[in-house]
Amino acid sequence: MNLTNCTRAVEFILVGLPSVDQMESVMHASIFLLYLLCLMGNGLIIGMVILDHHLQKPMYFFLSNLSCIDIGHTTAFIPKLLVNYVSAKNSICFYCCITQLYFYFLFGVTEFFIMTLISLDRYIAICYPLRYGAIMTSGVCLKLATGAWLGGFFSILYQIVMIANLPYCTSNIINHFYCDIGPVLKIAGGDIQVIEVLGFLITVVVIMSSLLFTLISYLFIISTILRMSSSTKQQRAFSTCASHLVVVCILYGSVFFVYLRPTVKNSSFSRLKSVSILYTMVAPVLNPFIYTIRNNEVKEAVRKVLERKTPGLPNLMA
Repeated sequence: MNLTNCTRAVEFILVGLPSVDQMESVMHASIFLLYLLCLMGNGLIIGMVILDHHLQKPMYFFLSNLSCIDIGHTTAFIPKLLVNYVSAKNSICFYCCITQLYFYFLFGVTEFFIMTLISLDRYIAICYPLRYGAIMTSGVCLKLATGAWLGGFFSILYQIVMIANLPYCTSNIINHFYCDIGPVLKIAGGDIQVIEVLGFLITVVVIMSSLLFTLISYLFIISTILRMSSSTKQQRAFSTCASHLVVVCILYGSVFFVYLRPTVKNSSFSRLKSVSILYTMVAPVLNPFIYTIRNNEVKEAVRKVLERKTPGLPNLMA
């Protein structure tokens, strides 16, 4: 087929969420609720880190970055998903799709870098506690976080530019509920082999290197914890690391299943949409609760803010 003179699609049609008989309204109401919980939970962490100087530490600085990522990640596609449901028109303009695709992966890739920095922070805090303050200064943390965001910004940029210049002439139906790179490439014309290889390499390099660094960090952390003489110190150290490991399992497990594949032309994305819900909607809501539910410093900060607004409030956070 001659793709040179074809008229490129000006909009795409999103197939939407996995269909459940007579449950669409419940599903979209649940998504709206998850989005609100994501905004409130992650917004609370960001607000507490800004307002309470006791939380202005490297770990909470990186957690606030992770909260910004979760808000941006979900905002990249959930509002459009809900608008499409209300308007009963599952369409998205071509450049809106490309923009959504870029920001979705910008936040996604940056999240892996930030997760790696959280592992680094816990490694230094537990394995080198006496040197922690001298190593993880505010300047170093700012540079590390800036590097993570720049890494996310540039790692996907060239691939997105290539995708934007592909012809889309044979079909404009994207088998997903947002513009994901696999379903978009599946309907693209022209040679996508270079983009596929580039995307696969980025996935392997970013995800595998991040996971490998995290696992090695926690091997050293666990080894150090087991050598501690006090059981109280051991319990406290394990408690601070357990939440991060839970998030790591959810994040890497779902992303491996969805994105670690060499080709898209023969892939069926229908069954992957359910896994994408876990990664894109559930995990951003769970993250702030997983990180803070057993964190006494955050609970104390919330209690102080509530007491300022309502004097005489009983200690409900204990």
